[in-house]
Amino acid sequence: MKLNMFIDGSWQAGSTNQTRQIVNPANGEIIAEAAEGTTRDVEYAISVARKTFESGIWSEKTAEERAEVLLKIAQKIDEKQEELAKLETLDNGKTLREASYDMSDAANCFRYYAGLIRAPHGETYHVPDNMQAMVVREPIGVCGLIVPWNYPLLMSVWKLAPALAAGNTVVYKPSEVTPVTPVKLFEIFEEVGLPHGVANLVLGEGKVVGHTIVESHDVDMVSFTGGTETGRHIMRTAAGNMKKVSLELGGKSPNIIFADSDFETAVDYALFGIFSGAGQVCSAGSRILVEESIQEAFISRFVERTKKIKVGPGLNPESEMGPLVSEEHMKKVLRYIEIGKEEGAELACGGYRILDEGYDKGYFVAPTVFIHTTPDMRIVQEEIFGPVVVFQTFKDEREAIKLANDTKYGLAGGVFTQDAAKAMRVIKKVRAGITWVNTYHGTYNEAPWHGYKQSGIGSSLGTYGLDEFLEIKQINFNLQVEPIGWFKN
Repeated sequence: MKLNMFIDGSWQAGSTNQTRQIVNPANGEIIAEAAEGTTRDVEYAISVARKTFESGIWSEKTAEERAEVLLKIAQKIDEKQEELAKLETLDNGKTLREASYDMSDAANCFRYYAGLIRAPHGETYHVPDNMQAMVVREPIGVCGLIVPWNYPLLMSVWKLAPALAAGNTVVYKPSEVTPVTPVKLFEIFEEVGLPHGVANLVLGEGKVVGHTIVESHDVDMVSFTGGTETGRHIMRTAAGNMKKVSLELGGKSPNIIFADSDFETAVDYALFGIFSGAGQVCSAGSRILVEESIQEAFISRFVERTKKIKVGPGLNPESEMGPLVSEEHMKKVLRYIEIGKEEGAELACGGYRILDEGYDKGYFVAPTVFIHTTPDMRIVQEEIFGPVVVFQTFKDEREAIKLANDTKYGLAGGVFTQDAAKAMRVIKKVRAGITWVNTYHGTYNEAPWHGYKQSGIGSSLGTYGLDEFLEIKQINFNLQVEPIGWFKN
């Protein structure tokens, strides 16, 4: 499979014809050759996006016209759902069941923003003097979109759908590890007749393609999902032309289990919260905080069920958890497991690479549980981004809240209790942007996705996600046109 870049409505191999091998993480086999973009390629894409935006061919279309294109994209995703899900699994490693849900969510995200941009927008204000004040929203301009490898298509859509709905042009960079379904999405853009130059795809590594996008003074906004350290670099670099920045970054999210919770429900969601996506989810419930009175029973049941998780290739319908995305990332996760042991945490299960026959060429890591941890341990404080969970215990609400907020992150969190008042008290004090009560991981196009602290700035999804890609303009309209008479002569 050959993957090229898409700039100004044409497929291009790039200025140097260099390529990168794309690997199936379930078996290490090469599934595609992707063009490797250069600074020159990115600068060309940016110039095309700028020229296209200023032409008004997309930004000046009516909301109805843009919505019609978005709805066509959604329909095409639905029609190709089976193909796209299979490619996502081959490229990323996640189970086919998970990939299928992602494709459905992606199509519905386009539908949501197609509807939202046709809804009433703007405000009017009663102000002093004979004046009418109003606010309108306008597209920002050229948007640089940089997405991670854990949700190759869905994370792309979280940015592309609202950016295009708002009337912007984009320069888009998928992860160099998982570019397959993003390329297929741009094939859909071509099929539905998205005007040339509106959406431009550049493939390649972050330090070249991503850096050039962020540094360019012809890019008006950057929206990035990924690690916190990279997010800091983007903020510093984007300051060159004071471009708007939206960052969805890392997490070390707490899942708080009270003794009065529905026991089996809490165990079930705690498993789902950390091991879905092989733990490669920014909002993963990677710290499970359990009330002391049930810690032994809860951990015992959790470990018992963890050992039964069926790990295997994502295309195998019996697999419940797939491999990690790459050999490099697998080594990082395994190193964190060693760090946990060195720090004195007790390994309750897992903690190794699976090398059984049929697995030895893939990047499979057994679901891993650490107990008897302390708050200062690196495995408690740092984002591992893999199938590794740490247990902590608490005596009361106050201690649970203190532990929950005791990291630099603030992306997500969960509370399990049958006491509604307690749930509300605790969830209000958890310093995180996405929270759940008696559930975990639910994500909806209609509701904002937003982090506190070092988990980012800005929002995705919902009306807030559209606002990220719009400028606000105040217009003051004089209703009594006559000289002001400020100066006498």
